[in-house]
Amino acid sequence: MRHGTRRALVTAAAALVLTGCATVRPGPSGPPGSPASAAAARHEQDRLLKAAENRLVVDCLGAEGLALTSRARAPAEDRRLQAALFGSDPRELSLTLATGHTVTANTDGCLAKAHETLYGDQTRWFKAQVTVDNLRAEAQARMKDDPAHQAALERWTRCAAPDGAPRAGRPDPTVADRCARESGLADVRARLEPAELATVRTLHRDEVTTYEQLRARALRRAAQLSATITTATRGNDAR
Repeated sequence: MRHGTRRALVTAAAALVLTGCATVRPGPSGPPGSPASAAAARHEQDRLLKAAENRLVVDCLGAEGLALTSRARAPAEDRRLQAALFGSDPRELSLTLATGHTVTANTDGCLAKAHETLYGDQTRWFKAQVTVDNLRAEAQARMKDDPAHQAALERWTRCAAPDGAPRAGRPDPTVADRCARESGLADVRARLEPAELATVRTLHRDEVTTYEQLRARALRRAAQLSATITTATRGNDAR
């Protein structure tokens, strides 16, 4: 991970910590058992896990005399914070995805310790999480071999960068969306992606199962941490 990327992640992590204790107010979730209800429940679980992770990271950094804040830091202080948060190289965890990309991580650092506390097995969680987080990317990569997708993509390219016009690396989002509709690429992707996503989930069913098992474990641990913090806070308020 490059220095600039880690600095951006430190800033993002600080923002999460500053907002992690906000009260969650769920919006409309639909009737019990509906897709909307399931999505709302999943969102609340994500918030609980993120709040617990942030709490563990803050406590870990505090034990080293460090804190996540959005203020500017001197280079030496920034490097120390990055090492404490993300760990020091070499990175011990590595996974190469079906798309060809390789993801790496450290087993030391406060973020790694938080994952170990929540999920119980950092190595298993890393492999399961990285795989599950990239299932859609793998499904989209598989779509590129479909003749209908290839034809639609060629039509999209002619629309987004017609002959004689400058060929931008990333066309304007409005142009890209219009061409996706006019070329039929959006319809082809909407038809192919669910089937390809189901296929890659089957191919990685062991990792998906591990992901859900470790996530369930982390939710129980996060609930325990939340209850402990709430009890401690009430005790302090009563003094």
